[in-house]
Amino acid sequence: MPWIFDALSTAFFVRAMLGGTIVAAICGIVGTWVVIRGMAFLGEAIGHGMLPGVAIATLTGIPPILGGALSAATMSALIAALQRRGKLSYDTSIGLLFVAMLATGVIIVSHSGSFATDTTALLFGDILAISRAEITLIGWAAAVTIGLAAVFHRSFIALAFDHRIAHTLGYRPRLAQTALVGLVTLAVVASAQAVGTLLVVALLLGPAVAAQPWSRRIPGRMLLAAALGTLAVLTGLAISWSAGTAAGSTIAASAVATAGLSHLCRSALARRQRHSNLNPNTEGTP
Repeated sequence: MPWIFDALSTAFFVRAMLGGTIVAAICGIVGTWVVIRGMAFLGEAIGHGMLPGVAIATLTGIPPILGGALSAATMSALIAALQRRGKLSYDTSIGLLFVAMLATGVIIVSHSGSFATDTTALLFGDILAISRAEITLIGWAAAVTIGLAAVFHRSFIALAFDHRIAHTLGYRPRLAQTALVGLVTLAVVASAQAVGTLLVVALLLGPAVAAQPWSRRIPGRMLLAAALGTLAVLTGLAISWSAGTAAGSTIAASAVATAGLSHLCRSALARRQRHSNLNPNTEGTP
């Protein structure tokens, strides 16, 4: 396969591999908690919540990723504010803000007269255009993610069992929930260049779901999710290069396929074990 050597000889492809690997590590850590806590809707909502900031940034000439990050941070703060009031359920709060932010973004875009290329790249991903500066920023995001995940690890575990238990143990569940929402926001923003805000949930959920059947310990599941996410990134880039498909979408599809293949393998292994238990080895009996 000579195309592999052609790909590896290009600087932008190597940068895409490096940036995608770091993003996979971020999504592996955060995605594990997203799956455990059932927060997939939050990741999708924050991804769409970046649209108003992206649209405003494009119209005003500032980097779209900066506008998207500010918009995502605003949405996260609004979610936390609604939760502190306690009058709406978690899903209801996210749903209302999700629709409001998406509608606002569409209204802004409709007045722009065109849909800028940079905006489209942020929504659907353009990992092959990732720069060294962006890789550095993603690296810092990974460091922050690892640090926060380590500091709040016990708090997240207590919060996953019960809000009241976490409070009784002194883990400050509101602070832990805010930190977790912040991590999801950081993962979405960091992944925007790779797979786009509209496809980021695939990279958050796919590898984490794929790792779930193979490890009961959370740190082990995070490491496996990061490894499987890296595999999805590399596979997606390879398919994209050889088949000429969109890199971000191909990576997202690879991440989802990884989850499906993982569970199929686990089911096949479980059936084989059950078959072995029902039909024990009789070798050596008369």
